[in-house]
Amino acid sequence: MVNSKVFWGIVTAAAAGAVIGLLFAPEEGTQTRKKIKKKTNSLASELIDALEKSKQKAGETAEDLKEKGEEYKNEFKDKAEEVKDAAADEFEKYN
Repeated sequence: MVNSKVFWGIVTAAAAGAVIGLLFAPEEGTQTRKKIKKKTNSLASELIDALEKSKQKAGETAEDLKEKGEEYKNEFKDKAEEVKDAAADEFEKYN
């Protein structure tokens, strides 16, 4: 949660800084607008790439967690079976 806030803060600050820098540049309005459009497209492309990487990482993390969960489930089943067998053996001793 904190990382996403920091990420969005950096992206917003970078975009604002780029736009302010271009607006105060001593160029014609058409040139400035072209630069703003180019910079905006560049930032949008970088943002999309970052989101894709985040999505991929989240998918990998989810898969890892699923695998760990399966391992724990299988371990639990094995231990439960051992306890059940031990209890059955003890029960048979007294009957």
